[in-house]
Amino acid sequence: MPYISHSTYHPPLPFRQGHINTVFAALGRRLPAMPYIRERWDTPDGDFLDVDWAAQGNSRRVLLALHGMEGDTSRPYVRGILRAFAMHGWDALSFNFRGCSGESNRLPRAYHMGETGDLDFVLHELLQRHDYDEVALVGFSLGGNVLLKYLGEQGRALHPAVKKAVAFSVPCHIPSSERAIARPINRPYVWRFLRTLNPKMQRKAALFPGLINAAPPLPRSLREFDERFTAPLHGFAGAEDYWQRSSSLPWIEKITVPTLLVNAQDDSFLSPQCFPRHLAEGLPDFYLETPRYGGHVGFVSRDAEQLYWSERRALEFCVAG
Repeated sequence: MPYISHSTYHPPLPFRQGHINTVFAALGRRLPAMPYIRERWDTPDGDFLDVDWAAQGNSRRVLLALHGMEGDTSRPYVRGILRAFAMHGWDALSFNFRGCSGESNRLPRAYHMGETGDLDFVLHELLQRHDYDEVALVGFSLGGNVLLKYLGEQGRALHPAVKKAVAFSVPCHIPSSERAIARPINRPYVWRFLRTLNPKMQRKAALFPGLINAAPPLPRSLREFDERFTAPLHGFAGAEDYWQRSSSLPWIEKITVPTLLVNAQDDSFLSPQCFPRHLAEGLPDFYLETPRYGGHVGFVSRDAEQLYWSERRALEFCVAG
């Protein structure tokens, strides 16, 4: 069965605590320099996406990575996964979600948990520009939810070059995950998100007067932010409607390529519904691995090549026959 009950992740002692694993991976990791080559791709709706290459033109295989909420391609987990695949002979790139590359996007809309159109655009544009035989997709947190939802939406219509996919730390049932994130223990993470989300909406309000109300008081929770900004800007009736319609969990059963979901049991962002063992036990192409430790997009480990366990695990899954 594709449920993997015995994970190979065994972290050093200090990292057998979810918050330590989460925070160190985000703020304490130091990676060797890896300059990007940036390209700006104009989207069909008149906007743009900034695409960053870590390795290009040397392989018939390519990794495309998706970052998490308020992340970008400079985050250690993105640079780590791109570096890992590039070291093992793959081309590798990631794209910044709208408004995440250091410059406001052109349109009122942005990115959100269930927005899969930009992934579809980048994937097909990539394969039009470069003749790759094999694509691996890897997503983290919000990007992992976008990835799983996209794979399910596409089903058998998925581009045949996509051979494998891996998602880490995914709140695949968003309504219950948002309640988990709203717990007091997670308040520092929420503040960190809102520290950039709210100013982005203020800048949008200045660009589109009358469309967005960013007058004080600004949201103090993700629910308030999604109710006030995300939902109305993207055609949802409210936060709950946005969370329900954007969850990837209902789409997993429609996935048709081998896909691995890795959710750590000590991830404080996740609810019990985000560990869909019943789906993994009943579907041929969906694999679920639930390490006891790992935190949220953590998986810190010591490695001679300075790779984290998550990067080794993604490589192992994507190159397996």
